[in-house]
Amino acid sequence: MRIDGLQCGHFNRQAFEELRAGGLGCVTNTIAVWENASETMAAIGRWRHLARENADLVTIARTTADIEAANASGRTAVLLGTQNSSPIEDRIDFVELFHDMGLRVMQLTYNIQNALGSSCYEPEDSGLTRFGRNVIAEMNRVGMVVDLSHVGDRTSHDAILASQRPVAINHANPRELFDHARNKRPKVLDTLAEHDGVLGLSMYPNIAGPYAGTLDKWCELVARTAERIGVRHVGVGSDLGRFMTTTDLDWMRRGRWTHGPEYGAGSPDRPGMVEDPEWFTTSADFAAIPGALRAAGFSAEETEAICGGNWLRLYREVIDLAS
Repeated sequence: MRIDGLQCGHFNRQAFEELRAGGLGCVTNTIAVWENASETMAAIGRWRHLARENADLVTIARTTADIEAANASGRTAVLLGTQNSSPIEDRIDFVELFHDMGLRVMQLTYNIQNALGSSCYEPEDSGLTRFGRNVIAEMNRVGMVVDLSHVGDRTSHDAILASQRPVAINHANPRELFDHARNKRPKVLDTLAEHDGVLGLSMYPNIAGPYAGTLDKWCELVARTAERIGVRHVGVGSDLGRFMTTTDLDWMRRGRWTHGPEYGAGSPDRPGMVEDPEWFTTSADFAAIPGALRAAGFSAEETEAICGGNWLRLYREVIDLAS
């Protein structure tokens, strides 16, 4: 089964048709970045309506059985996810409430420190807070995936150790292969692998650098990462932003917390939107990845693991094992 660990942007019927053209059995979307509880509930409501209107192509998944059933019926399962903990509004009870509404993946922090811990862009990472530990314990209890993609290195390391279940870094790359604040240092990746987590490798040019240039170069990134932390811990997390606009980008980077310029994964030299790699402009292009990985030397079993099997294993160990 093919699984993309993270996408954002705007989903519509065309985007769903592209998911099917790429053979994707599951994708984690982004329904909130800075949104509060009521705004995220509204997003869940919109997604339920969207899924009903396109029930021949997609379904919202709550369990891995839902994912497998969708794939068997020729549809794509959508896992509802957020790239921040802002929807819970610093209220521990809201974790379970959002889980009840269908949320299955939550990133602890986005691009600035919050009550749970530090982001990857803080000048000093103070680590996971006491509240952060409580939130992780509650996410473990209800069956919600802990995502650390935009989280600072110290906070990420703390979170991996604090979690009783494997965690995800669902759209980032190794920092030793491309030096960017959004990418993860060796200590974090080693600890992730030791605790059976999964790293979703991204082809977003700002954090993939030269590895985004061609599919063959990206497969080299996969190979070097698999050599470093093991095939079992590598997946795909494209970070594709379909139908994104400059207004969306500004919201993601600045939210409500600043009036000044913020560049996110960009920089003053690359302040705006960047072009998607020519070889991955829509989800339909996922179809070429398995063959390219085979050509790069991965076995059929390894290719299946990277393209979706590792994510499915992690989802079974987290989403299906709620206490």
